Amino acid sequence: MSATNLVLIGFMGCGKSSVGKLVAKDSSYYFLDTDSMIESAEGQSIEKIFKTHGEAYFRQCEKEMVIWLKSNVSGAIISTGGGMLAHCDSLNEVGKIIYLKVPFDVIISRMNDEELGKRPLFNDKEKARKMYEDRDLKYTQKADLIIDANTSLAELVLKLSHEKTSL
Repeated sequence: MSATNLVLIGFMGCGKSSVGKLVAKDSSYYFLDTDSMIESAEGQSIEKIFKTHGEAYFRQCEKEMVIWLKSNVSGAIISTGGGMLAHCDSLNEVGKIIYLKVPFDVIISRMNDEELGKRPLFNDKEKARKMYEDRDLKYTQKADLIIDANTSLAELVLKLSHEKTSL
């Protein structure tokens, strides 16, 4: 495992990208967002990928992304899509897995309609809640570290910055 990468996992909307960008900004690490990278590679949004090709195709894109990250990335803070860990068994080979844990209802309350619209799996909130519960168990089992992310962004950045310096 490459200990030089921090891989942020957690449910959609838990703050992986927001906190990852801020921590990377004030460090020697750089920031990568796997969803943004997939959108760039595919030339379309995640929402469009789901509508055009389906979820299975998107999950294959995520698996290919993990293979690429293992071979090509070092010194990064990597924000993953909410389902990447659940569908990609070798994510732990990319770096130290950090689970940003936030209760489902808090995630929902943080997002406006536009943000919810960008996440096709939130179309059915009860189905999304069940998915959250299933993934929470997987995240907990696979994480090297679990951080309570139900806090202010500033406090979360501090917690993650501390973790980065302990590598």
